[in-house]
Amino acid sequence: MKKVSFAEFGGPDVLQLIDAEEPHAGPGQVRIAVRAAGVNPVDWRVREGQVLGAHPTVLPSGVGLDASGVVDEVGEGVDGVEVGDHVFGEGSSTYAEFAVLSYWARMPEGLSFEEAAGYPSVVETALRVVREVGVQPGQTLLVSGASGGVGSAVLQIARDRGIRVIGTAGAANQGYLRELGAVATTYGEGWVERVRALGRVDAALDLAGSGVIRELVELTGDPRKVVSIADLDAPKLGVRFSGTAGSVADALAEAVRLISLGRLHIPVERSYTLADAAAAHIDSHAGHTRGRRVMVV
Repeated sequence: MKKVSFAEFGGPDVLQLIDAEEPHAGPGQVRIAVRAAGVNPVDWRVREGQVLGAHPTVLPSGVGLDASGVVDEVGEGVDGVEVGDHVFGEGSSTYAEFAVLSYWARMPEGLSFEEAAGYPSVVETALRVVREVGVQPGQTLLVSGASGGVGSAVLQIARDRGIRVIGTAGAANQGYLRELGAVATTYGEGWVERVRALGRVDAALDLAGSGVIRELVELTGDPRKVVSIADLDAPKLGVRFSGTAGSVADALAEAVRLISLGRLHIPVERSYTLADAAAAHIDSHAGHTRGRRVMVV
């Protein structure tokens, strides 16, 4: 099978499309014929060797955590899923023609494989950081870098829970944030004053890692009310860096519920082939996403 792999840590150029042996489902796992794989910032952080504590990596290594596809092998002890089922979930080395998933759920009706591949990690992350930052219904949450995959999920989850959101994004994505229920404003010079003019901020999330931790602490008045998923230096300012996954199974179940009710939709901004994995990582690193980027197999 074809698989994206890297034999050394480094830039996008270390990614190679290779011929590899097919993986097989172990106990408690399923194997899928991959139809699409989500592109996440953690993918290029792993490739660069940034997050070895949370993601121990043995070289050579595959790439990717999220995928959607068709079940073609069911591991020992697994029930409730059959060969031929359309599922999405989390596993390992998902930039490939076949991948093993450790967590999965049946795809909601009407969801394409491309769309489904964009949900697992971002919904888990969104649910986790909303919980960790402690924001309550009726309060206001500031989301820095709100138009990407995690931001798109946070805005809709917060709206579903009665939480007011102020979102920052580029000028081109202001309408998109409003569509998702946020009060939108641009980042860049004067952004702190623009946020202040929109009202009190009870909690804040840094989703872009754009060097705004000090300002988020200033706006909330308490570093304990700020959580980052993108700035590895956040703890130096007393801010929690959230990099460890919570319950993926629960997150997938909540994703299915919200999608089925029409309360959660994350658009696919761009699709790539496996041969274009390096370009996908370059684009992901650059940010400025509206929704998700996915690999199509």
